[in-house]
Amino acid sequence: MSGTANNEKDASPASGSSKAGRAAMKGRAEELHAEFHSDRPPGKAEAAVLAKIAEMAPPDRALAERLHGIITTAAPGLVPKLWHGQPAYARNGKVVCFFRSGYDDKERYSTFGFTAQANLDEPGGIWPTAYALTELDEAGAAVLGELVRKAVG
Repeated sequence: MSGTANNEKDASPASGSSKAGRAAMKGRAEELHAEFHSDRPPGKAEAAVLAKIAEMAPPDRALAERLHGIITTAAPGLVPKLWHGQPAYARNGKVVCFFRSGYDDKERYSTFGFTAQANLDEPGGIWPTAYALTELDEAGAAVLGELVRKAVG
């Protein structure tokens, strides 16, 4: 055995990155490019988020669509944008919360999380910042809606 990674066929000799890694880096570069061009029409970022959601596998698509509705209702001031190729919601250009597709990440569940920009600090110095999602019932939707409102409050 040569000691190289299992994906050596996908690795670039110059960079050592896999095809998936290079695609992720390219996608992030495109996100940053779009972010720094103020001549983009309003709503283009949201259109990119909705397009990404539409591309997702059915279980994640349903979760992401539901979350998009919850977030835009609970915190209409948050701006949808792509962040590391996944739907995110920002205030003043900084991501507050995000969705990660479990299917895209090859995980058994998807994740809804908050960044340090969220106002979720609790006394005692401990609080959750990410939630595993496999489905989203009414009770779960209510909890996430309240967390999003608190995060931007």
